[in-house]
Amino acid sequence: MGEDNTRSERPPDPKAAIRDRALALGFDAVGFTLAGLGGAAKRDLADYIARGHHGDMGWLADTAARRSDPQVLWPDARSIVVLGLNYAPGDDPMKLLGQPERGAISVYARNRDYHDLIKKRLKALARWMHGELACEVKVFVDTAPVMEKPLAQAAGLGWQGKHTNLVSREYGSWLFLGEVYTSLELTPDTAGSDRCGSCRRCLDICPTDAFTAPYQIDARRCISYLTIEHKGHIAAEFRAAMGNRIYGCDDCLAVCPWNKFAARTDEPAFLPRAELSAPRLADLARLNDAEFRALFAGSPIKRSGRDRFVRNVLIGLGNTGDAAQAPVAEALLDDASPLVRAMAAWALIRLADPRRVEDARRRRLAIEDDPAVRAEWNPV
Repeated sequence: MGEDNTRSERPPDPKAAIRDRALALGFDAVGFTLAGLGGAAKRDLADYIARGHHGDMGWLADTAARRSDPQVLWPDARSIVVLGLNYAPGDDPMKLLGQPERGAISVYARNRDYHDLIKKRLKALARWMHGELACEVKVFVDTAPVMEKPLAQAAGLGWQGKHTNLVSREYGSWLFLGEVYTSLELTPDTAGSDRCGSCRRCLDICPTDAFTAPYQIDARRCISYLTIEHKGHIAAEFRAAMGNRIYGCDDCLAVCPWNKFAARTDEPAFLPRAELSAPRLADLARLNDAEFRALFAGSPIKRSGRDRFVRNVLIGLGNTGDAAQAPVAEALLDDASPLVRAMAAWALIRLADPRRVEDARRRRLAIEDDPAVRAEWNPV
């Protein structure tokens, strides 16, 4: 019998084959590193949690052991393929800050949830690796306990900038990340080198002074954290600084000089939906739960829920200083959510004339039983 040539053979250069396949699947950046993290990454995470800088994100502390050591997450992992997807915007995301009646939504959240797209492509790459390279694989995005940015730097995709996010020489601060853990032994790429130099634009631009030092951030002061992750009332000290940023904040990313090398993404799922590019705050404030879910179907914003989102919108509304917006806030004084009622009171106090505010104060305090909402009517 002749030799059976139907069995596929492993490519002579697995790394090159993986890279080619990843690029063919639509990834923009590909790098390789060992399934491990250095002591610095572990110490930084432990220090971050010990200082309480993670705020409400208790899952960071709960998963610290798995997060800081890929082999605790999956003992069979030997190498990690780190993938990047470009989501660079076509214009300056900060220009909307000059239109206070419009809501500024972070670039990453203006269309589809990137987790879905990345995971689909990661799974396609992992299936190919399993079939062609006879290896075991697992895929992860940032919803899993993975320290993506240190891994991306170790894999040569860039470096963690002073704003703590990844910076790429080719894509600036605009890369979504995902990983394929594999049992393959692959030669690691050269780690990325820090090229921030003396620049501190990202540190100086932060509206709430969230950076305690270069490369260190206190999430509890970060507008992205406050508008997305924080479940409670947003402290009064941060509200004016939020401006019209109603979901996330791109300031520290947008000012990075390395963005000059980034070309706008051509991925349709990342291009901004028209209704989320410059939405009117008044329209968003009026959304009920069903309307919120319909508008943000398939969007990462949907995960925050209507109440937290409208909380953010009302802060933006109060920051307009436009008395014509007062009726929008006043209509929400009777909302079922204390988060909404509290910020409706705060916005009305900033927008309406004193007599109108006093009438609303008397009416609401006669029936309001939530201490935080009552406190908004009687600020110290």
